[in-house]
Amino acid sequence: MPNMIALGVGFFVLPLVVGGGMVLSGLRADRKLAVRFAELHRPTLAKIVATPTPAANIRAVILRMVSGLGEAVLRLGLLTGATKNDVEAALRGAGYTGAGALRQFVGAKILLLVAMPLGMWLLTGAMDLAFSTRVIATAGAAIGGMLAPDSFVTKLRERHMKKIRDQLPDALDMMVICAGAGLGLGTTIIRVAQELQLSHPAVAVELAQTANEMQMMTDGKLPLLNLGERCGVDSAKRLATTLLQSVQYGTPLTEALRGLAAELRAEMITRFEARAARMPVLLTLPMVAFILPSVFLVIGGPAVIQVMHALSS
Repeated sequence: MPNMIALGVGFFVLPLVVGGGMVLSGLRADRKLAVRFAELHRPTLAKIVATPTPAANIRAVILRMVSGLGEAVLRLGLLTGATKNDVEAALRGAGYTGAGALRQFVGAKILLLVAMPLGMWLLTGAMDLAFSTRVIATAGAAIGGMLAPDSFVTKLRERHMKKIRDQLPDALDMMVICAGAGLGLGTTIIRVAQELQLSHPAVAVELAQTANEMQMMTDGKLPLLNLGERCGVDSAKRLATTLLQSVQYGTPLTEALRGLAAELRAEMITRFEARAARMPVLLTLPMVAFILPSVFLVIGGPAVIQVMHALSS
């Protein structure tokens, strides 16, 4: 009897717990969706450039220490002006436009250059390896620590460029809508940057940077030229050229942007078709490695078993 009562309570409590969890999960998802819609429909609270708020956690403390180390190295004047400009251009191309990006990069490079050889020396000492092996491993770790930040920034730049290339057609469509509604060029760029900061953050940051430069500089051509050079993407350079021609010669902005958006979407479809055409070649190795052995086993397995039985008898 107690077992039956416990079983009945379990059958009653389990659906109640599962159903309550599902209801709470649905309410939480609805609340997140409502908050996101509220942020999208409050343009007065939209940020043109999203600045990260400082947080009192371990990551923020580490970033602060690395930034302080980089600032100390920069104060010593160990980097020339040309090197600093090249590093800043690479960081801007990777999407890091803040004032502390250069300090963090230099600090991370110095820290890895010191920490990785030291850690490798201690590790090889604990493994009781030969002295020559320890020296070679330590030198390799030093080279890796020196080249790792550059490789990391290069990967981030390639990823950022790919995001801009994929997100720019949507931004152009929204710019066409804003220009058709009668907004000026600067107002259009600001509006598109505000609306796309959640769905297309890479393009939104670049457009916001261009809008800020247009507000600060007297010459309106320089921000557009900087947009093409900073992104390093052919589509962004074409957008900058189109906007410059519209400003300089007074050509209709809406038609130019619509034509450019159509061209970029056609190029995107062409890239997708090229990737799809590569799929048979890429699937050849997995098919040979995984599918064909199974087919051979199914087809030739019974014959091999019969031959083995015939030979054993």
